[in-house]
Amino acid sequence: MSAIHLRARATIVLLAMVAAVVAGCAGSSAPTPALQTSAEAGSRPATTAAPAAGAAFPDEIAVAAAARERDAGAFILDVREPDEWAAGHIPGATSIPLGQLAGRTAEVPTDRDIFVVCKTGYRSAQGRDILRAAGLTRVASMAGGMNAWIAAGNPTTTGE
Repeated sequence: MSAIHLRARATIVLLAMVAAVVAGCAGSSAPTPALQTSAEAGSRPATTAAPAAGAAFPDEIAVAAAARERDAGAFILDVREPDEWAAGHIPGATSIPLGQLAGRTAEVPTDRDIFVVCKTGYRSAQGRDILRAAGLTRVASMAGGMNAWIAAGNPTTTGE
């Protein structure tokens, strides 16, 4: 991808982030829908399976489905900070801290499903929105984050 394309992509992502912040500050104390956690979203459950071909990609995916999809080759993107990553992460995941993601979207594959994870699900929803604003469409946030991953007994690894 050329430098011009990378700059254009980063500009689009930055504009989307600014729009989300402005929308969230427009006189409401409630989070914008794009940044809600599954608990804040009310009765909307996390998706339990990846969507069928041609179906709309979900905003969230349940931990069990994310584990199956990871095993089938999905890309797991961890947007936590380096110290959180080093303390324990999903084997095979890639680390790009949320604060760096807008400038590093070119490092995320476009030919695989992408599941974004953080500690609880809030930052991963933001990461999902950054990637979608950059043009990636098969991106979902993992409901409950690493807390839910660990509680379900899934494997983790430590270190860089």
